[in-house]
Amino acid sequence: MAKADIGLWGLAVMGQNLALNMESKGFTVAVYNRTLQKVKDFAKGLTKGKNIILTYQVKDFIDELARPRKVMIMVKAGKPVDMVIEQVVPFLEKGDVIIDGGNSHYSDTIRRCKEIEEKGLFYIGAGISGGEEGALKGPSIMPGGSKEAYTLVELLLTKTSAQVRWHTVLCLHR
Repeated sequence: MAKADIGLWGLAVMGQNLALNMESKGFTVAVYNRTLQKVKDFAKGLTKGKNIILTYQVKDFIDELARPRKVMIMVKAGKPVDMVIEQVVPFLEKGDVIIDGGNSHYSDTIRRCKEIEEKGLFYIGAGISGGEEGALKGPSIMPGGSKEAYTLVELLLTKTSAQVRWHTVLCLHR
């Protein structure tokens, strides 16, 4: 079986919908949740026939990812993000990317970016806006991090995000 293009940790409604969105755009997604029942519940129907790999252990979650590994964290901002980072970093290798989709405070993002990059990994803080429906159909994704990190996830984030046609609008003032 092919390795996943991205791993998504956190299967509350936003995480589930974002995983389904990514899969609908042609990506294979490995998923994990601290509460294993959430993985089991997600498996009961929404993932049938989809390129979603269900995992029940952190090591298995990371092992399912193609290199360079891309791990997106969809948990509550703050300490929960730090706790996930502590669990995944031991399994990652130089050049892998952690993406925080939990709308963290900018000071936490700056701190984490420094700490993660000192380990030879990449870190992107990516605010995600649009709620449950946006996560499923195309949210606004606002990534921040190094250019090198962004190039590793650009296609995935671009294809997953909302697609808007730009039109020139002419405003006339009388």
